[in-house]
Amino acid sequence: MDAVRAHLGGVKVQLCGLAQYANLVGVTVGYTVTASMCMGSVRRKKCLHAEDNCHVSTTIYMIIFGCIQLILCQVPNYHKLSWISILAAVMSITYSFIGLGLSVAKVAAGTQLNEGAEVTTTWPTVSEAQRLWKIFQAIGNIAFAYAYSTVLIEIQDTLKSSPAENKTMKRASFVGISTTTIFYLLCGCVGYAAFGEDAPGDLLSGFHQPLWLLNVANVSLAIHLIGAYQVFVQPIFSLVESSCRQRWPEVKFVTADHQITIPFLGGTGFHVNCFILVWRSAYVAVTTVLAMLLPFFNVFLALIGAASFWPLTVYFPIEMYIARAKLPKFSFSWMGLQALSLACLLVSLVAAAGSVEGLIQSL
Repeated sequence: MDAVRAHLGGVKVQLCGLAQYANLVGVTVGYTVTASMCMGSVRRKKCLHAEDNCHVSTTIYMIIFGCIQLILCQVPNYHKLSWISILAAVMSITYSFIGLGLSVAKVAAGTQLNEGAEVTTTWPTVSEAQRLWKIFQAIGNIAFAYAYSTVLIEIQDTLKSSPAENKTMKRASFVGISTTTIFYLLCGCVGYAAFGEDAPGDLLSGFHQPLWLLNVANVSLAIHLIGAYQVFVQPIFSLVESSCRQRWPEVKFVTADHQITIPFLGGTGFHVNCFILVWRSAYVAVTTVLAMLLPFFNVFLALIGAASFWPLTVYFPIEMYIARAKLPKFSFSWMGLQALSLACLLVSLVAAAGSVEGLIQSL
């Protein structure tokens, strides 16, 4: 919002804030759904191997995830969370390699065992209209995969100025986007080679052996999402808390910190702010309840991706660049950037339409 205020101003600042913070709330709900599915998958695969038809509900795992976030949300800021960010990145690489390796193994085994066999898929049972809606949903999922744009500037704002923040962030973005693009393309292509058009929404759910490796992958994914939740929720906390301090500077409930000493640790303790404790706990509780009400993995993530992709990843960055570079209207560069923005708007609209239709069908 500060970047848009500096370059564009006016009502666009509020529109940017609405798009960004609505997206951040949606992402935290989506991560709660996804993490609970991963935790439940460990139990579900154990039942399958034991040939036990047990029912695995994700609700209890959403509550567990919420309880973990209740504790982590009391950490005051980004700087105190660097360790969990590093852990999340390691876990992300771990489950990506496992999913990729299992897909390669399935392709190799399928080539040897099913050579010359007739290939069949479930697509013939799906109408052309449903197939089109599913394609639109997939576009939304692809858009969601690059949701980092909503926290990029917030992360850059926490960097120190030597070297310059923008240079550090450009290097980090280059490494990050290159790494994720390689993994996305490999998992997408090799996953399609392994499953064809019967590919599951969650790649790991398509495998059943070896059990221990799948458990490692699902636990790694859950740990990754625990850390990712914190990265996406911190800007929300920062906005609300700074706004409340500015509006009610005299209210002790909002501004006062209380020292809590831990017995038997030589006077060691920590500071507690009552407002932060209540507000952050309430936020986690609300997002957990929303996740219970909308436990639809791919459709919900696609809707979040569709809603945030165009305004936050395309429109505002392009408009800020045009304003900063002072590009004249109807120049070649201006028309090219506007054409790109319009094309991405159409992508977001069809993805949103497919996601809403899928959500209605799921409900």
